Amino acid sequence: MRQTVELNQGEIKVNFSSPTSGKLSFADLGLSDADLVFEGGLVRLVFDFEGIGEHSYFQMPTISISYAEEMEETHWQCDFNKVTILDKTDHHGHSTVLLLNRNKMSELEQHHKNALIVHGEFPQAVHVSAKESYITFFN
Repeated sequence: MRQTVELNQGEIKVNFSSPTSGKLSFADLGLSDADLVFEGGLVRLVFDFEGIGEHSYFQMPTISISYAEEMEETHWQCDFNKVTILDKTDHHGHSTVLLLNRNKMSELEQHHKNALIVHGEFPQAVHVSAKESYITFFN
């Protein structure tokens, strides 16, 4: 794999050193279900693309979050290089799919620092599934 994962209190950071094509589960990234327990219901995922250089985004970059609990409502915000590119409320269910605009991401891309930050708000503690949750960013 061409990424490293850092676990900090309330945050998971994935550092990419090169683009990894295709669908990657959170388990593929090296995370376990135990790493993905958010007692306060707040989730912060940081995907750092700083070290990857030239790349091509997937047609529709996707983040899929699957969780054990049935949730009434979840709120999601995705910021790329400090600009909000998605603000979404999801209703009722065990999962959320975030579809990102690759053209917007390309426009906001910088030469050195590129970070996608995903904020999730759940109404209660949540247990995210490492095997069922995934990302697809690059071709």
